[in-house]
Amino acid sequence: MTLQTDWSEMINPAVRDLPPSGIRRFFDLVTEVKGIISLGVGEPDFVTPWHIREACLYSLEKGYTMYTSNHGMLELREEIARDIHDTYKVDYNPRSEILVTVGVSEGLDLAMRALLQPGDEVLIPQPSYVSYAPCVILTGGKPVYISTAAENGFQLTGEQVEKAITPKTKILVLSYPNNPTGATIDRQNLLEMTEVAAAHNLIVISDEVYDKLTYVGEHTCVSSLPGMRERTVLLNGFSKAYAMTGWRVGYAAGNGDFISAMTKIHQYTMLCAPITAQVAALEALKNGRREMRKMIDMYNRRRRLVVEAFREMGLPCFEPRGAFYAFPDIRSTGLSSEEFAMQLLKEEKVLVVPGDAFGEQGEGFVRCAYAASWEDLGEALKRMGSFVKRRLSRGKVLTASFRKPVQNEKEEQVGTVLALP
Repeated sequence: MTLQTDWSEMINPAVRDLPPSGIRRFFDLVTEVKGIISLGVGEPDFVTPWHIREACLYSLEKGYTMYTSNHGMLELREEIARDIHDTYKVDYNPRSEILVTVGVSEGLDLAMRALLQPGDEVLIPQPSYVSYAPCVILTGGKPVYISTAAENGFQLTGEQVEKAITPKTKILVLSYPNNPTGATIDRQNLLEMTEVAAAHNLIVISDEVYDKLTYVGEHTCVSSLPGMRERTVLLNGFSKAYAMTGWRVGYAAGNGDFISAMTKIHQYTMLCAPITAQVAALEALKNGRREMRKMIDMYNRRRRLVVEAFREMGLPCFEPRGAFYAFPDIRSTGLSSEEFAMQLLKEEKVLVVPGDAFGEQGEGFVRCAYAASWEDLGEALKRMGSFVKRRLSRGKVLTASFRKPVQNEKEEQVGTVLALP
C-alpha cells in the first residue's frame, strides 16, 4: 500500500505561509506581455560603466577565478572603510568590522539571523522594502510595523518609536532614502530616534543603499550619530549608485562582535561574494564617482519630470528626495492599488507596483521607478495620463515641458512629453 503524501505539509510553515514578493510577481508579468514599459523593478537603465566592466574582464584574463576570504577581498574592505570615513567620518576596521556580502539583501538576512532569537520584535516603518519583514519572520522573530504618511514626508519620529517599544523589542530597521517612497529623513528627527534606540538598548539595522542618491539636503549616516556606531549594522552596496544590480555585491559594517557572528553564517552558506564582482566593486569605489554623478544628475531630472506629471494628471505625489521612486496617491481613481496596477498593465501596458506590496500603509499608492530611460518615462507617463483621465470625474488637457537630456549641457532641448486626449 502506497501512502499518499501532501508534500506541502513537509515545508517549514514559516516558509509555506510567506507570501511571494509583490515586486517580483509584477516583474514576472513583463516577460509574458509584449510592449510593456516597466516602471516596476528598481533597476537602473544604465549599463555598468565601461571602466568597471573592463576591470572585471582584466581580472579574468589574469586568472582571478578563486575564492576570496570569507570577509571579502582585503583591498576592497580597505577601500570601503576609506569611503565611509571620507564621506561620513566614521571609522571601521577593514579586517574585523566590514563584511562583503552577496548584495545588500544577504547582509540584511545575515544581520537578522545573527541577532534575533524567536520571539524578538523588530520595528519596521511602513511603507518599506518588501524583504524586511520576511527576513524577520524566517528567524522566528516578530515584525512590528510603524506607519508613516505622506503628510509627514513619510518620516518616522522618535515618539512613534518610543510608543512601539516593548520588553521584546530588539531591533529598529531604518531605510533612508526610502524604498518605495523616496523619502529622506531630517538629521534632527534621526537624532531623536537614535536617542530613543540607545535609551532602550536597541540595535539599529540601517539600510543606506540609496545614500548617494540624495537630491535634496544631505544624507546622514546613522553610524555617524553620537553613540550609534557600536549599536548599528550599516548596510550598503553598489547596485543603485553604480548601476551594478546584477553583480550582487554589497557590504555590512558594524562592531566586531556583530560582523563576526554574521560572517559565521556567511561562511557556511555563501562562503564569499564572487571575486569578479568584488574586483568590479573595487574599481567602482576607486574611479567611479564621475560616472556616478552623471547618473545621479539624470535621475534628478527624471524625478522632477514624474512628480510634475503625476500632479498635473490629478494624482497627488509626495516629492521624493532620494532613491529613484515616486509614490503617487491613486485613491482619487476609486481603484485599489492592486486594481490600478493590473488595469493599467492590461489597458496601457505600463507596469507599476501596487503600494500594498510594501505594507498595509502603502494601500492607495503605487510605486513607479524613474530609473527607466527618458523616452520610456515620457511614453509611460503619457499612457498613465490617459488611463487616469478615463477614471477621474473631470479630465483636463495635460502638457508638460521637459528638457531633453544631452551630453552637452549647453544644447538642452525643450519638447512636450505628455498630452492627454
